[in-house]
Amino acid sequence: MDLDISPDALNVYKALASSVRIDIIQALSEKRLSVQELSQQLHLSSAIILMHLNKLADANIIGFERTGHKKISYLKVDNINIHFPQTIYPAFAVYDTQVPVGQFTKYAVTPSCGLAGKTDYIGKVDNPTYFMSPDRIKAGMIWWTAGFVEYQFPNYLEADDHLEMLDLSMELGSEFPFSNNVWPSDITFYINNVEVGTWTSPGDFSDIRGKYTPDWVPDNVNQYGQLKVLRITDHGSYLDGQPFTDVSIADLAWQEPTFTVRFAIKPDAKHQGGCTIFGQNFGNYNQDIQMKLFHS
Repeated sequence: MDLDISPDALNVYKALASSVRIDIIQALSEKRLSVQELSQQLHLSSAIILMHLNKLADANIIGFERTGHKKISYLKVDNINIHFPQTIYPAFAVYDTQVPVGQFTKYAVTPSCGLAGKTDYIGKVDNPTYFMSPDRIKAGMIWWTAGFVEYQFPNYLEADDHLEMLDLSMELGSEFPFSNNVWPSDITFYINNVEVGTWTSPGDFSDIRGKYTPDWVPDNVNQYGQLKVLRITDHGSYLDGQPFTDVSIADLAWQEPTFTVRFAIKPDAKHQGGCTIFGQNFGNYNQDIQMKLFHS
């Protein structure tokens, strides 16, 4: 589950603000339990347990199923990620560009793979040929198991501009046929053919529906990813504000007419769990792949 700092996420924070509900989550992380079993385990009445369960269910943290006359509770999420507002650097001017996830200019992918638009899949699923369909520009979600996709971003920097910092943000996840919330995948980022670093996606999430994922997308396939912010500075790179690698602005040949961005699953990756990129009208962040060029 991905959350931001907004009123929309308040019900989740409230649901977690209880020692009893934390105990319930701990118990359900081991196995599915009925109301009566939780009551006995936590030494509380069934009425109180049910009240706490309903609050967790309202926050999409747990779910219910019926087994005979018993109401069984189960945990729906494996992790909760909280994204704080990004720090802005007002001293720098900025060129801000978003490229649709379907506007890739080069690719080499293997199934499972595919593209999805607002109303249906684009072409045939698991057929890489459709990655060159003219309709790919309409895609709001793309996925593949092995290989790469590559994008071109315009370089609006002028002759007297100096690039101080580059931000690249995108919503990413792993790729598993249908879905698997625990499915690590090593996704490597390249900018201008320079390998910046590798991030390990924890899974291919379908525990809850994506905020913007269209209704036609089945519940049991990729729903959302994690918003990742890759920042390149003159003293190294950062991922989500944490030190990442030693690659700096000086390594990028940033005077070229375009910036080339590649997302790859390397053949020698330890976790070859594929990649899903979410864009406009999909996932939890209603954005495409965004590049910001901070300059002075």
